[in-house]
Amino acid sequence: MTDTARSPGRDELARFLRSRRERLRPEDVGLPSGSRRRTPGLRREELARLADVGVSWYTWLEQGRDIHVSEPLLERLVVALRLTPTERLHLFELAHGRPASRPVSSPASVSDALQRLLDAHPFPALVSTRRWDIVAWNAAATVLYADLTQPTSEERNGLWSLFMNPERRARMPAWEEAVRRAVAGFRMDAARAADRSEFDALVEKLQAASPEFARLWSEHDVVETPSMLKVIILPELGPIEFESVMLTHSEPDGRELRVSFYQPRPGPHLERARALFARP
Repeated sequence: MTDTARSPGRDELARFLRSRRERLRPEDVGLPSGSRRRTPGLRREELARLADVGVSWYTWLEQGRDIHVSEPLLERLVVALRLTPTERLHLFELAHGRPASRPVSSPASVSDALQRLLDAHPFPALVSTRRWDIVAWNAAATVLYADLTQPTSEERNGLWSLFMNPERRARMPAWEEAVRRAVAGFRMDAARAADRSEFDALVEKLQAASPEFARLWSEHDVVETPSMLKVIILPELGPIEFESVMLTHSEPDGRELRVSFYQPRPGPHLERARALFARP
């Protein structure tokens, strides 16, 4: 495969490997740091030696070339790069392909049965695609996220809203921590998509619109699941802590969606939430 025919997955694998290698300091792995290093982290030949792989082979892999990658070789890279379990999973998924294709485009609607389930929940409930496009919600959700009624798909995307909605940002006391985990979780979802073109399109728009997103995306962090605890500050009521439960749902037409239910934590948070969502 020529460089012009490289797959997006291999390009992402190359960037991920490079980012992990550049995070390792020579002293972390028992090597002298020296004074003539022009780039951060380990050199490719140093990493290849630590992983007991050929320098040319590793260089080709980090260049995104379509070369054979066996599991034993990947395991040696995991050890050499000191990857976390989540990062190891991400590496294997990038190197060995992705699950079977499923639709990620936003559907026009959800089934009546699913909408009734949302409406029966007294607190916020949302339905989203694997690309985090919000496609259905209940009335309580619009109290927290008024932008759900906006017509454009970007404004109804969970990741876009985190960075581009000032009101939502102002209501999140731990915004920086939340968006860092969100970006890492979105990267994992993108890597698992059989066709990541829609993921990449959203990333490109966000990189152009938000320097903060561009910075976090360039760090190549991955996480299995974003935080399930959400803290929202409401005017006149103060902070409300919600525990979020996410379930996977298959619609009759085969679309795989995610259903998120918010539940206030017991005590004062529950009382504040009841007062908020009981309002006309």
